[in-house]
Amino acid sequence: MDYRIFRAINQFAGRYRLSDTIMVTISQKVRYLFVILLIFMWFRNNFYKKVTLYAGISIVVTLLFNCLIKLFYFKPRPFLKFGVHLLPPSPSKKNSSFPSKHTTLGFAAATSVFFYKRLLGSIMFIFAFLAGFSRIWMGQHFPMDIVGSAFLGSFTSIVVYISKRVWNPFIDRVIHSYNRFFSLERYR
Repeated sequence: MDYRIFRAINQFAGRYRLSDTIMVTISQKVRYLFVILLIFMWFRNNFYKKVTLYAGISIVVTLLFNCLIKLFYFKPRPFLKFGVHLLPPSPSKKNSSFPSKHTTLGFAAATSVFFYKRLLGSIMFIFAFLAGFSRIWMGQHFPMDIVGSAFLGSFTSIVVYISKRVWNPFIDRVIHSYNRFFSLERYR
């Protein structure tokens, strides 16, 4: 079934230049959109600084899990197993198909923001979904890789959110230090 869904999506790759360009752009640029959003949030007020730091912690923890999984588990990418429509840039043949780093990090950021700002988090979920979908379109991941990666990124953010009492002293200290440093800089 995973292969059939993959085929149903990937069959459109290479047919229309505009749709391929959109999918490649989404795949490659959504992460920068998320970084820009988090930077803008950081400069708003202390509440948004906290949200940004929680998202950052979730992203780092998710990235660590992603690397750990890839150390012990390898799943060949679709283009190594089947004839697919592969759009550039092509990933290394040595990289595992699961988990998808683009998808795990996108869902980690979206879930973290969603806990505090529902509308912005929902918009980020849409972009994270599109990033995962684009990876299937481009022939780089199977659908279940994307679903599993979305679950992994979201689950990590949920754990960080549930354990926020553990993270609060660190986050408060970072914000306090940042605010103190920049308030002193104004008077120099």
